[in-house]
Amino acid sequence: RGHIAKAARGMAPILIRGESGTGKELAAQAVHACSQRASGPFVAVNCGAIPESLLEAEFFGARKGSYTGANADREGFFQAAHGGTLFLDELGDLPLPMQAKLLRVIQERKVRPLGATREEPVDVRIVSATHHDLAAAVQAKTFRQDLYYRLNVIELILPPLRERRGDIAAIASVLLQRIAEYSGLPPRPLSAQALALLQKHPLEGNVRELENILQRALAMSEGETLSIDGE
Repeated sequence: RGHIAKAARGMAPILIRGESGTGKELAAQAVHACSQRASGPFVAVNCGAIPESLLEAEFFGARKGSYTGANADREGFFQAAHGGTLFLDELGDLPLPMQAKLLRVIQERKVRPLGATREEPVDVRIVSATHHDLAAAVQAKTFRQDLYYRLNVIELILPPLRERRGDIAAIASVLLQRIAEYSGLPPRPLSAQALALLQKHPLEGNVRELENILQRALAMSEGETLSIDGE
């Protein structure tokens, strides 16, 4: 947590590295919350989930009629994150042509929506994450070296959850609040026995597995506190 608070200061881009499911988005949200941009938007993007043909429109926006199906002007992720933080998850999945365009936007701090004749200034702080070894991808020429150094100014390495069991209670509390909000159920704390069981759980699936366990507990438990399988 101390590393996150220090990294959050200023505007330097941050690269978060860790196994799949280690809670990289939670760390990015914590960076945003600790930064001077906390009152601005936090926009999370899964770079691997967007079809290559739509990447430019999704990132930079598009004008009506600029491509088939563009029935109205739309803002991109950069415009949506203006004044706040743009979180690029699975950065290593971006194809090389899009990496070049992303680099230019970061350098110029301007975007040109598809079909537009003018560029628009954007003010975002970029936090990225990957479970890939980007340094190896640079050597293999599948990731641009200049973009790597531009985004990897501050590096945060998230160890697997099984190696930071002291964080389990705090992470579980954040996750329970989030799960309760989107499920419409009232938030309830874990019982002492449930927390003790979680501390001993292998948690090979990291934060993602912990979230699954908590979702199940919130759905299945009765009473004022949550119990988990095994109690």
